[in-house]
Amino acid sequence: MTDPTAPRYDVIAIGNAIVDVLSPCDDATIAELGLNRGGMALIDADRARTIYAAMGPATERSGGSAANTLAGMAALGARCAFVGQVAQDQFGDVFRHDINAGGIAFDTPARAGDVPTGQCLILVSPDGERTMNTLLGAGQFLHADAIDDALIASAGILYLEGYMWDPVEPRAAMRRAMAAARAAGRIIAFTASESFIIALHRDDFLGMIADGMIDILFVNESELATLTGEDDFEAGLAAVAGKVPVLVATRSEKGAVAIAHGTRAEVAAEPVVKVVDTTGAGDQFAAGFLSGYVKGEPLERCLKRGAICASEVIAHYGPRPEADMQALMAERL
Repeated sequence: MTDPTAPRYDVIAIGNAIVDVLSPCDDATIAELGLNRGGMALIDADRARTIYAAMGPATERSGGSAANTLAGMAALGARCAFVGQVAQDQFGDVFRHDINAGGIAFDTPARAGDVPTGQCLILVSPDGERTMNTLLGAGQFLHADAIDDALIASAGILYLEGYMWDPVEPRAAMRRAMAAARAAGRIIAFTASESFIIALHRDDFLGMIADGMIDILFVNESELATLTGEDDFEAGLAAVAGKVPVLVATRSEKGAVAIAHGTRAEVAAEPVVKVVDTTGAGDQFAAGFLSGYVKGEPLERCLKRGAICASEVIAHYGPRPEADMQALMAERL
């Protein structure tokens, strides 16, 4: 007999529905534009036009942090669903096609009106570092009414994108989804996304941690420091580790650390012949980690999966995997 409480999906994610526009760029141009090299900034339509005009030949690919993570998980055989807002425009059609083609369920209706589907203009430096400039577009209008409580309850893990915490309407939508996940006894995972988001909403994030609303927290080294106020990495880990069941902290070329229920594991970064584009590295690390976690794999093996996925995505342009990820995982694990 089928267990009626068993999840239909391994993971359901709420995140930005964005089309990435990637272009190689020298550091002088980044400086001339007054951009924060290696960072992410929210921009308006006028600023987007200025940056786009300064970009060279570009590649357009569907992106969005949580959507990228789901793409990686789906490539590894996980059952995934996505909740996000696109507009009734060409980029919205592209995003929906790409995510559905990856085997990910996405049924949120498109939004009518003049606000376009979100775009992220990504300037890639010669060393592979990416400078992101994001026009949130329709994504910032994901309303709480778009949340289907039964759909949220049908997934083993609810995965939330920190970028979405800044706009008011998506924040309310995520709070509703968290309540639905908790009521169904599901796991809530949260990725901090960017230090400036933490700086803006630190009290909220610390409050959710204190209230036990986050079961798995993903941060990088910089985000951990912003969240805890501790510049020392180990001190930052100690400040959070006892407050969330699973803490995952990535450190770029220095590897990653996870602490789960008092048990600590670490892995080194996977070797890469050439770093081409770091866009999506954190997203794919989360994909690899969660793909092992949903299977109940040991903590170190989950980290190893994350490192493998991150190494694949930084070796080419774009935030989503291009290799046969299941074959790659079988080869390297």
